[in-house]
Amino acid sequence: MSRATAALAILTTASIAAIIALLASSTACNSGGGMDPKVEAKKIWVDRCVTCHGDQGKGDGPTSAALLVKPRSFGDPGWQSSVTNERIATVIVKGGTSVGLSDVMAPNADLASKPEVVEALVRIIRSQAK
Repeated sequence: MSRATAALAILTTASIAAIIALLASSTACNSGGGMDPKVEAKKIWVDRCVTCHGDQGKGDGPTSAALLVKPRSFGDPGWQSSVTNERIATVIVKGGTSVGLSDVMAPNADLASKPEVVEALVRIIRSQAK
């Protein structure tokens, strides 16, 4: 086999692998071309929330010890029963100060146009009730 033929075979194999990976990842996309709201919410949870709230929502994330105002533990049944989904959604999108809480809870204004993602984040928070 010539070098050109070998290179073409490698390129073809790599192209097929890339196409398969692309098709496999399309299951995470909805018909609107964006990421599935549940998948996007989980990614946002890991990328933005875990730092303070911890992966289990106990308020024990890696930066929580340095915060003057400790993050809420979402596992607290008293808190879970006292707060509405709407209030949680407001805090997610507009930040803590929007409802009289700490400014350490930053707003996520980019989610204002993604109510399905916000709902999925609320479900993640609700799922941490003990």
